[in-house]
Amino acid sequence: MTDLMRVESLSKSFGGVHALDSCSFSVESGSITALIGPNGSGKTTAFNVITGFLPMDSGQVSFHGSVVRRPDPCRLQRSGLIRTFQQTRVFPTLSVLENMVAGQPVSLRHLVRRRVMKEDLERARGLLAEFRLEEHAESPAGRLSYGQRKLLEFATVLMSQPSLVLLDEPTAGVNPVVINTIEEHIRDRRQQGTTFLVVEHEMRFVMRLCDAVVVLDRGRTIAQGPPSTIQSDPAVLEAYLGD
Repeated sequence: MTDLMRVESLSKSFGGVHALDSCSFSVESGSITALIGPNGSGKTTAFNVITGFLPMDSGQVSFHGSVVRRPDPCRLQRSGLIRTFQQTRVFPTLSVLENMVAGQPVSLRHLVRRRVMKEDLERARGLLAEFRLEEHAESPAGRLSYGQRKLLEFATVLMSQPSLVLLDEPTAGVNPVVINTIEEHIRDRRQQGTTFLVVEHEMRFVMRLCDAVVVLDRGRTIAQGPPSTIQSDPAVLEAYLGD
């Protein structure tokens, strides 16, 4: 496999706190890669910097073999890189179907003139059926349960047909049935060619799902490898169990 994304010497500080400290790792094309670490290790900051929601202090991100200059969320989405958030982000007063269509990547100059294309609606309805949300298509998204909102957000990011999806704690706060559903959709989409980078605290989920695991501690990458290796890595055990 080749690297779809490379993060090299990424640094980000907040005052005197080094949230990311020369953090480096890679994500292979076609893989499901986990980004794990103790609380405060820099996982979400890494997501925010990679996707342009926070500016980096130094370092670089490469995607599809090209350095991303000044990462911007909208431009990255149009190029095939998109993310979810720890707290679900839906438009509660829009219908579930309207949320799906709103997830399409559109440049600002086309936004005002944009019309909903037949192909967009067909893809949205197909994804809602895939995620078993079709019966809620015309209902306000605010009426969905928390687990259903998680599924809607996941389905929405797939509207742009991304090559790389960053999932930020996809199983947090949901029941085992929804966790299994999310896992099934990740596996299915990987079979269709989508690559995933997943921040996750549920280690059983990580170890049975992921091909590779990246471990952060205090903003630095301390290990990267297959789950079987990571589970017995002394540096990883020290990060999680040490003082």
